[in-house]
Amino acid sequence: MKTRTVELVASPREPHFVGDGFRVHNFIPSGYRLDMERMDPFILLDYNSRYHFPPSEKPRGVGVHPHRGFETVTIAYKGKVAHHDSSGGGGVIGEGDVQWMTAASGILHKEYHEEQWSKNGGDFQMVQLWVNLPKKDKMSAPKYQDILNDRISRYELAENGGVIEVIAGEYNGTKGVASTFTPIHMLNARLNSGGKAGFNFPGHYNTALLVIEGGIKVNGEEEAPTDYLVLMANDGENFEIEATEKSVVLILSGKPIGEPIAAHGPFVMNTKEELKKAFLDFNSGKFGYLED
Repeated sequence: MKTRTVELVASPREPHFVGDGFRVHNFIPSGYRLDMERMDPFILLDYNSRYHFPPSEKPRGVGVHPHRGFETVTIAYKGKVAHHDSSGGGGVIGEGDVQWMTAASGILHKEYHEEQWSKNGGDFQMVQLWVNLPKKDKMSAPKYQDILNDRISRYELAENGGVIEVIAGEYNGTKGVASTFTPIHMLNARLNSGGKAGFNFPGHYNTALLVIEGGIKVNGEEEAPTDYLVLMANDGENFEIEATEKSVVLILSGKPIGEPIAAHGPFVMNTKEELKKAFLDFNSGKFGYLED
């Protein structure tokens, strides 16, 4: 099998706030050629790099807002977030946990720093992804997957290299618990200094690596430090990462859906007409009710 090469190493863009609780660097879509089509089915990646929030009696976050046509995935590395949505889903995720919300036909949700964590303050670090849905599933029923850390499958690497956490998809036969609509691999590589991990994904799967902590070398050549994203080319199947220090790396690889993308604000559909219908349905109350 052919080695997959590095297409791009992207530095974090200037951060901006989403609401008052998420200070994010946007990698997808961005000016780095990382548009929604290039990383399909991953159509948004906002990264809240490690940031200290002071104590607050009023939890910071994002108030009630709608979504349709895709899924939101929040991966917690530091801090705690409370989620509530109009389909009855909800819960608190903390360090090592994952929240997977399928908006599909339409949902209202809100996300805030967990109340007690907010009162204490602390370091906050999370990734939020939008994962697109194929046309046939965009109007399916909303659902919520609460994937706490003790449910996440683990693969121990040889020679004390570290561990691969399998959120979705699989790694060397170890399968993740997340239910997905299309083939997706979502992994956390927690590597010790000098630890190595090899990966093998179909060449047409869009693949990227986000360095959460530490630093890595890809295929023994390209280096990427903390908070940088590595876009892998679609020119092979195999690649290897080596930690130049103790590191945490998020690995994303997914089969492209390959359908037209019409996106505006909180909605991602296939046509402009479907976008108009989404706004009409939201404004007429068809997404349910959620108190702010």
